[in-house]
Amino acid sequence: MRDFCVLERIQKENDIQKIAKEDLPVLAQEIREFLVEKISRTGGHLASNLGVVELTMAMHLCFHLPEDKIIWDVGHQSYTHKILTGRREGFDELRKYGGMSGFPKRKESQCDAFNTGHSSTSISAGLGYVEARDIRGEDYHVISVIGDGALTGGMAFEALNNASHLEKNFIVVLNDNQMSISQNVGGMSRYLDGIRTADAYTNLKKGLEKAIRKIPSGGDQILSHLRKTKSSIKQLFVPGMFFEDMGITYLGPVDGHNLKELIRAFREAKKVKGPVLLHVLTKKGKGYLPAEEEPSRFHGTEPFDIRSGKPLKKKEKDSYTDVFAKVMYDMGEKEPSLVAITAAMEDGTGLAPFHRKYRNRFFDVGIAEGHAVTFAAGLAAGGLKPVFAVYSSFLQRAFDQIIHDVALQNLPVVFAVDRGGLVGSDGETHQGIFDLSYLSMIPNMTVMAPKNKWELADMLRFAIGYTGGPVAIRYPRGTAYDGYKMFRQRVRYGQAEIIFDEEDIAIISVGHMFETAANVRERLKEAGLNASLVNARFVKPLDEECVASLAKEHILLVTIEENVKSGGFGERVLDYVSRMELACKVVTITLPDDYIEHGSVDMLRKEVMLDEESIYKKILTVYAGIQHQTVSDKGDQ
Repeated sequence: MRDFCVLERIQKENDIQKIAKEDLPVLAQEIREFLVEKISRTGGHLASNLGVVELTMAMHLCFHLPEDKIIWDVGHQSYTHKILTGRREGFDELRKYGGMSGFPKRKESQCDAFNTGHSSTSISAGLGYVEARDIRGEDYHVISVIGDGALTGGMAFEALNNASHLEKNFIVVLNDNQMSISQNVGGMSRYLDGIRTADAYTNLKKGLEKAIRKIPSGGDQILSHLRKTKSSIKQLFVPGMFFEDMGITYLGPVDGHNLKELIRAFREAKKVKGPVLLHVLTKKGKGYLPAEEEPSRFHGTEPFDIRSGKPLKKKEKDSYTDVFAKVMYDMGEKEPSLVAITAAMEDGTGLAPFHRKYRNRFFDVGIAEGHAVTFAAGLAAGGLKPVFAVYSSFLQRAFDQIIHDVALQNLPVVFAVDRGGLVGSDGETHQGIFDLSYLSMIPNMTVMAPKNKWELADMLRFAIGYTGGPVAIRYPRGTAYDGYKMFRQRVRYGQAEIIFDEEDIAIISVGHMFETAANVRERLKEAGLNASLVNARFVKPLDEECVASLAKEHILLVTIEENVKSGGFGERVLDYVSRMELACKVVTITLPDDYIEHGSVDMLRKEVMLDEESIYKKILTVYAGIQHQTVSDKGDQ
């Protein structure tokens, strides 16, 4: 590892303010080299972090932490912020279990003002800080950093509208790199394009400022007055002046890689009495050519070779997302009414091939999951068959729309719920561990989970052809399990699949936990125990007939799911057995009702005792207890 001469001087927050001006460009370069070197080993968010190096440095030069509050939208671009607040050593364990998070975490540092992980929240949180500051009579600056992609989320506009009444300083930094994860879409993107390319305005503004500054004794005062005037020269050259018309002072656009310009802009922003939006232009992946050329691929990257930029681990098998992509592509030709929707995740959800072939049947609505769901409801009401592909933890943001606009009207919308279960390194904000609970509680909703890649394909085809109401198919991140291909019974609505039918112990597996369940059964057989294996397939509706049948032949039913216990599949089975007074014991093996931090999926499963060894031991212990109780009961008789 190379020596980082200037970077070594950063040991804690505000140390950057001691760095000589001539050394700051060197520091920026060293930070980029450090990030590329570390993330090439651990994986993580690279392109977004390389793009905000100078912007982050400027904020740390102009504000004093932790007194001043910097709130990052999403937070995947906070790596430079972590370096400048003394957490450089933590990058060796970045996103590993017990190591440093890839997102801001209040419990990790006082300099992390707000936990983030989802988009479009920073302005709302910042506004809350501002009001709390003023009510408590405190004096500090609040800076909310939001990307142009995140600005497509409705929550950001709600917050801007609410902030417009402020009479005290509140700084919103618009980090404009023309991308979220996929290319930005929509009216706001076009509006910002217009500002970026308003050369006449930018050139005239610079010329006027230069000329006015030369006016002896009063130039700066005149310039300050002009900036505060709503009917200023901006109105002539930038159509609409959207932010100014909302009552928010607009500054920019500023070159996000010019430290001198950024510092000057922040000093100007601090003087504004009220909300101010500083528009900063940055380049995603700045300073590392592979990331500049393919920013989407380097948004969240696995470990890679620095020289070539290629992943160190070669992909050998399809992921569940790949399987979904292939089936959608094929079904697009067979079903002319099939349409696909994404919320700024075209590549991540696997819809890029569908988009390329069926351009007029693909919709990217931006980072707006709530809108996506109601939009899908409208498409379905209009006679089309919409499939909304979305990550599990992001679908949480559209809970009301799922209930009110889709399920209440029983519209045939398909929810392709990717990243269901533990996702690993992104941690608690991204773990998809609540979906089975919140989807199953909704009337009219059907919830399915495939045991392997073949069943995902079959379920997706089934769901697209189903007209009885909304269907959610939940599948995990990562390589698709391809075992048990020979067990491929036709998907019938509401029916589980019995793989092995024996007696004594019955294991009912939900979705991708099937591989673990099958391994546990093999170990039970090796221990001389009888064990049935059932693939639940449908989380809702529960196959009550199957559960009742199992209860007659087995003394122990074991449910296994990668979902929190509360409201999950296991509780539904337990409730049914209890209500029907069936003579068997039910053990629910689930995730705890808690938030689960970052780390590899295997490590996290061990920690929460959802791994093969822990499940096997728990079943043995419970079964032995039942046998002992049975013997005792007989003795009492």
